[in-house]
Amino acid sequence: MLISGKERLRYDCQLVLKDIGERGQDRLRKSSVLVVGAGGLGAPVLYYIVAAGVGRVGIVDDDVVELSNLQRQILFTTEDIGGSKAERAAARLRALNPDVQVEPHALRLTAANTLDLVRRYDVIVTAVDNFPTRYLLNDACVLERKTLVDGAVLRMVGLAMTVKGGETACYRCLFPEPPPPAGVVSCSEAGVLGPIPGTIGAIQALEVIKVLTGAGAPLYDRLVQFDGAAMTFNEVQVARVPTCPVCGEHPTITELVDYDE
Repeated sequence: MLISGKERLRYDCQLVLKDIGERGQDRLRKSSVLVVGAGGLGAPVLYYIVAAGVGRVGIVDDDVVELSNLQRQILFTTEDIGGSKAERAAARLRALNPDVQVEPHALRLTAANTLDLVRRYDVIVTAVDNFPTRYLLNDACVLERKTLVDGAVLRMVGLAMTVKGGETACYRCLFPEPPPPAGVVSCSEAGVLGPIPGTIGAIQALEVIKVLTGAGAPLYDRLVQFDGAAMTFNEVQVARVPTCPVCGEHPTITELVDYDE
């Protein structure tokens, strides 16, 4: 018997799923996930994967909790304002599931430290609101052949896709180069409705669990688009591009670089 005692009670509802069962739960317990960003996307991802019993979870975020975060960043309360997002999120998640090893990393990812972190985890989750980190993680996961679960939101729309580094289409197959800094609009400028990152974050958490357990079909070579205003989901097929600068036939990106914010 792989699962017994209080674990069986805690995970009862997912253990009865034939695609999970004891073997799937054991895989979750032995797996590790790095979530980059503990904000609107990262909060639901972290809640669900910790609740599901992923054995080791890393949280990367160098920011502090602000009052304006609480509209969508559901890991935090008013009492957390001014505290480290990584540390406060870790404390709340340990209270949720003390059997999960939660590792806060209160730092900003750069070309110098990303590979070291990525190598320590099985699956990487992009839950950020800036392009430099998004491209940094995509490139790192392709170079290290790691699985990346990507998500993005703005206003009332969201996107999600999963990349199996070196085997499926990556983020650069869609968008080869980061946009110029002057052309980027942030959520603080354009706005975002809280349930939108909640929805995309839940999809990302589901993708993580599917990848780790082998249940279902992850979003490989597929991009899901969610329109919260119209309440519609659309799927776009994404082909791996032979000329992609990082995963193509003749890659020009062979090491990580930092981009302007």
